[in-house]
Amino acid sequence: MDGPREPEVHADVRWQTSVRELARQSDAVILAHNYQLPEIQDIADHVGDSLALSRIAAATEASTVVFCGVHFMAETAKILSPAKRVLIPDARAGCSLADSITLDDLRAWKAEHPDAMVVSYVNTTAAIKAESDVCCTSSNAVDVVRSVPADRTVLFLPDQFLGAHVKRETGRENLLIWSGECHVHAGIDGQTLADRAAEESDAELLIHPECGCATSALYLAGSGVVSEQRVTITSTGGMIEAARRCRSSRALVATEIGMLHQLRRAAPAVDFQPVNPRASCRYMKMITAGALLRCLEEGRDEVHVPDEVADRARQAVTRMIRIGTPGGGE
Repeated sequence: MDGPREPEVHADVRWQTSVRELARQSDAVILAHNYQLPEIQDIADHVGDSLALSRIAAATEASTVVFCGVHFMAETAKILSPAKRVLIPDARAGCSLADSITLDDLRAWKAEHPDAMVVSYVNTTAAIKAESDVCCTSSNAVDVVRSVPADRTVLFLPDQFLGAHVKRETGRENLLIWSGECHVHAGIDGQTLADRAAEESDAELLIHPECGCATSALYLAGSGVVSEQRVTITSTGGMIEAARRCRSSRALVATEIGMLHQLRRAAPAVDFQPVNPRASCRYMKMITAGALLRCLEEGRDEVHVPDEVADRARQAVTRMIRIGTPGGGE
């Protein structure tokens, strides 16, 4: 069903002034994920990955958090800051990866492996986090899995590509992987990466482990097609650090194209180009200038998580934080 009609606005100085004033009146902090539209990133008080932003939400003194991202991200912010009002500019902004496993799916999987430990990626709903033993990010997934006793089966969900990356790194045979995927990252395939790497022989490769091309990147490096020093498989937060260390004047980036805005700001001397220029998440792009303005004007699309679910989910996230979150989140 179509949502309410958005105001006719553009991301210009007048719009920015209106957003800033409304945020001040609402005692609101504006958070924007790295995959958001450039104008949303530019107006935000903080930009980053979902976990880092949720931790900022918990620490801020603002009473209202406006989370410009997809729904599970706003839920995570609410889990970590239950006393605050959390708004999302468009509640229809979902996530194909989070939707790739349901609560019934997980409960049935657990019933098949009653002694297993559930490790869930933060890119999941609050209900899935609540049914998990511990969460992980793409940057600490390997460390989280290594923290599980070696003789205990691990159910890793929901991303099959991140799971494959963890299995390669840990060599763990008792790691079972759910066959979910982010439709955007899955569409960045190995052949496209190989073709682009061949065309750009001097470019560094920044690869998100959710991508379908992550295995191909390792193959290209291992077979000598590209130098191992040219390949970095890392989270969005890790990409920012890799951008600042970039030794080449050009880099190919395998993740959602919104990430390019922050990479170009972090290292303006480097020419960052997408491996797949069509890798755009339609859900992320639902958070438009008009949607943000409407959210602040009307205080609509508040995110709620039942207390029992939030309490259990918070335990899984807290266990992950104790293990550590190097290089950012997802």
